[in-house]
Amino acid sequence: MRFELLQWEASLAPSLAESANDARIARFLRDSFPYPYSPEDAEAFIAFAREENGRGEFYRAIVADGKAVGGIAVTRGADVYKKSGELGYWLAPAVWGRGVMTRAVREICKEVFETTDIVRIFAEPFSVNAASCRVLEKNGFAKEGVKKKSVFKNGEFYDSAMYALVKE
Repeated sequence: MRFELLQWEASLAPSLAESANDARIARFLRDSFPYPYSPEDAEAFIAFAREENGRGEFYRAIVADGKAVGGIAVTRGADVYKKSGELGYWLAPAVWGRGVMTRAVREICKEVFETTDIVRIFAEPFSVNAASCRVLEKNGFAKEGVKKKSVFKNGEFYDSAMYALVKE
């Protein structure tokens, strides 16, 4: 499937609201990713992402056929973690299983390593999210450990896995 990683633009708000409004996506994301996902949520997120990109962060839309079908970001740590970036991503179920996220992770990590002084990109998926863990593994991320009951979501505890990719 063909897609592009693009800067978030206001014109993507309708397709963002449509693609993100699925409980299967929110199930394994932080509570800051709402469900249901409204047009107002989409507009607010795009405004936030544009502001953060202006500060040197990496918030990108995954766009196929002119529509947002997912999102991906690397955000820089602070203080002693300033050379590390946290990776986060989501994808609409309609495009799951097509290699889109594997390629999107590869592209954004390459961009971050080539254009910044970040030397470590990490992600912390829920351990039960096997597809997300596999995306990271396919991109050379090493599993550094498991954090027991580190996540509390929808009334349940989950373990999270710590993965990292270090710039050579």
